[in-house]
Amino acid sequence: MSIRLKIWSAPVLFYISFFSWYTDFGGPLSDSEIDQYVATMNNNGRPAEVIAFMTAFAQQDTGRQFLMVNNIDMNENPPDVEGAEPGESAADLIGRYMSHMIPALLARACHPILIGSAVYSSMDLVGIEGAENWDQAALFRYKSRRAFLEIVTNPAFNGKHQFKTAALEKTIAFPIETSLYLSDPRLLLALVLLALTALIENVIMSKRRATGHT
Repeated sequence: MSIRLKIWSAPVLFYISFFSWYTDFGGPLSDSEIDQYVATMNNNGRPAEVIAFMTAFAQQDTGRQFLMVNNIDMNENPPDVEGAEPGESAADLIGRYMSHMIPALLARACHPILIGSAVYSSMDLVGIEGAENWDQAALFRYKSRRAFLEIVTNPAFNGKHQFKTAALEKTIAFPIETSLYLSDPRLLLALVLLALTALIENVIMSKRRATGHT
């Protein structure tokens, strides 16, 4: 095996492993998969309108990743919630909710992309009332609708969503499929590995030439 092949083989194998884990190659959800998720939601006692909404979302699957766009207005005086201590703040309740969500997301190559606090009221508002003020915005990446449904239909999710709803005064969350996504980790990792490996190769080959090796 040549020295160049040795240098490049490890980062290439690492990238292939990451790409394979991070990408859902299963294609759009099949009818049998959708039926299984619907059955799970029925067993979990989900309302009929929620099941119908999720079913339509699953049936329109493209097999691609998507981002969930969240506008968040925190409740300054959230009600007491079963499973939480009386008087907990909205931040406390969101923390309880995310303590379940983050491990479930990361286990499926899903994760937050951007979380930030609002610094002013809405700069442009058309066709909607009561949306002048928001506290935060967040973007979450989902590997696929399959991964999303695995999370929201998991029985462990039961009782956790109430922490989120109690913590919020209002929210808007909707999924998008990107046409431009320059911060995709697969692209960033490829660029970083390419640059680092090329630098390492240059250093090693320069040392070998200096010592008379080729």
